Amino acid sequence: MYAIHKIWYLCHIANVNKTRNEAYLKAFGEHLRKLRRKQGLTMMELAFEADIEYSQIAKIERGVINTTISTAHNLAAALEIHPHELFLFNVPPKAKK
Repeated sequence: MYAIHKIWYLCHIANVNKTRNEAYLKAFGEHLRKLRRKQGLTMMELAFEADIEYSQIAKIERGVINTTISTAHNLAAALEIHPHELFLFNVPPKAKK
């Protein structure tokens, strides 16, 4: 029985990793950086205002992590914008091979 659960878990993890859109995460992070700078905030100041770790801001802006909707809400509140404004960006098209 343990082997079946382990196989299911490994398959599930493999599928989760396929849903990660690197270009979207990077574009979101770049947009967040632009919004933060427009407000004249440092990463440390934004982290304080949003009540999240400084390192999380850095990871989001670099497109390293897939942030949560709760964090996006806190970021929008800290930037004094509507949450939908965090998602008003273009994702560059995929490069052709």
